Amino acid sequence: MISIESRTMRKILRRFAPLLTICFVVAFLDRVNVGFAALTMNKELGLSASTFGLAAGLFFLSYFVFEVPSNMLLERFGARRWIARIMFTWGLCSGATALVQGEWSFYAIRLLLGAAEAGFFPGVVFFLSLWVPASYRARVIGGFMAAMPLASVIGSPISGYLMSLHGWMGLSGWQIMFLLEAVPSLILAAVVWNVLRDSPKQAEWLDDDERQWLEATLAAERAALPAVVNQSLMKMLGNPVILFTALSYFGVTGFNYGLSFFLPQIVRVFDLSIQQIGFVSALPFVAGAAGMIFWGRHSDRTGERRYHLLLPLALAAIGLTGSTLIPTPIGKLSLLCVASFGVFSALPVFWTVAPRLLGPMAAAAGIALINSLGNLSGFVNPYVVGRIKDATGSFNGGLQFIAVVGALAVVILFFVTSLIDMGQNSAARSAMPSKNDDPLGTTLR
Repeated sequence: MISIESRTMRKILRRFAPLLTICFVVAFLDRVNVGFAALTMNKELGLSASTFGLAAGLFFLSYFVFEVPSNMLLERFGARRWIARIMFTWGLCSGATALVQGEWSFYAIRLLLGAAEAGFFPGVVFFLSLWVPASYRARVIGGFMAAMPLASVIGSPISGYLMSLHGWMGLSGWQIMFLLEAVPSLILAAVVWNVLRDSPKQAEWLDDDERQWLEATLAAERAALPAVVNQSLMKMLGNPVILFTALSYFGVTGFNYGLSFFLPQIVRVFDLSIQQIGFVSALPFVAGAAGMIFWGRHSDRTGERRYHLLLPLALAAIGLTGSTLIPTPIGKLSLLCVASFGVFSALPVFWTVAPRLLGPMAAAAGIALINSLGNLSGFVNPYVVGRIKDATGSFNGGLQFIAVVGALAVVILFFVTSLIDMGQNSAARSAMPSKNDDPLGTTLR
C-alpha cells in the first residue's frame, strides 16, 4: 500500500511543479532574451555596449525596489491572484520592448519590466515553503530553478530562429522575437489563476487524511526550526546575517546574469550565423540544467547542504576565470560549461539554506529581501561588463570581475552557513535531557 506521505507528495508535485517550472521558463526567457536582441538591435538603434549593459541592468533596479512590497502583497492577496497578476503585466511589458526607438525608451521599458516581474521568484519560493516539507524542498526548488538554464536551452535556438525572420511583416528580427515570446506569459496567467491554491486548507483535490498529514508535518517543522532571524522588515535591513547572505547572493547571481546577457555576444566571435549562435549558446545551459537537477537530488539524499553549496560555486569561479585565459573556441566554451554547471548546481541548495536563517514571521519578507538585494548584480554587472568591453574591446575583463565577486560569495557563505550549524547544535543540546531529568542514568552521552 502506498503511504500517505507518498500519495500526498505525488499529488502536490504533479499539480504544482510542472506549471511553476513552465512559468519560470517563460519569465526567465522574457528577462534575458534581450541578450539575443543585442546581436542586431544595438546596431539598428545605435546602442553602445555600455548603453546596452545599463538598459539590461535597469530591469533589476526596479525589480529591487518593488520586490519586497510585491512579496508582502502576495502574502496579503494570496499566491494565486498575485502570481497571475505578475505574469500578465510582465507579458505586456516584454512585448512592448518591440516598440523601443532608442536608448531612453529602452531604459524605460526595462524599468517597467522589472517592476512588473518583481516578486515572482521569491513569491514561488515562499509558496513552496507553504506546501512542500523540508525533506523534499531542495529537489523541488531545484526542479523549479532548472527553468533558468532550461529557458536558455529552449529559448536560445528559438530566439535565434525568430531573429532570423527579419523583415516579416516589416519588422526587425528582434521585434518579432519580443512580440512572440511575450504571448506564453499572458496565457499562463490564466492557468495560474485557475490551478494554484493559497494553502493546503484550500486543496480540494487532497483527501482529508492527506491534508491533515501535510498540515501537521509543516506545522511541526516550523515549530522545530531554530531561527537565526525572526524580525520585522526594517530590522532585517540592518541585520548583518541578512545583509551578508544577500551580498553572497549578489555574487551567485552575477555568474548567472553574466552568462545569460552576454553569452550570445561572446559566442559571436566564433564566426557563426545567428541561428548557429542560438544552438551553441544553449550548450552551457544544458550543463547547468543537468547540474541543477543532479546536485539538488544529491543534496537531499545525503542531507548535506553546506558543501553542496560552496563547492559548485568555487567551480563556477574557476571555470569563468579559465574561460577568459584560453583563446580556442572549444576550450573557452568548455570552461563556460563548467562555470554554468557550478552556478546552477548551487542555486537550489542556496534557496534551501537561506530560508533556514529566517523565522516564520520573517520568511516572506526575508526571502524577498535577500533575493532583491542579491539581484542587484543584474544591474551592476551588465553595466560594468559593458564599460569594460567598450574600453578594452573584450569581454574578458568583465567576466574576470564577475568571477572575483563570485569567489567572495564563497567566502561569505562559508561563514554564514556556520551559523546554521551552530543553531542546530544549540537546539540539539537544549533538547537533550539533563541528569536531573534522567535519574537512572540511561541517556547515552
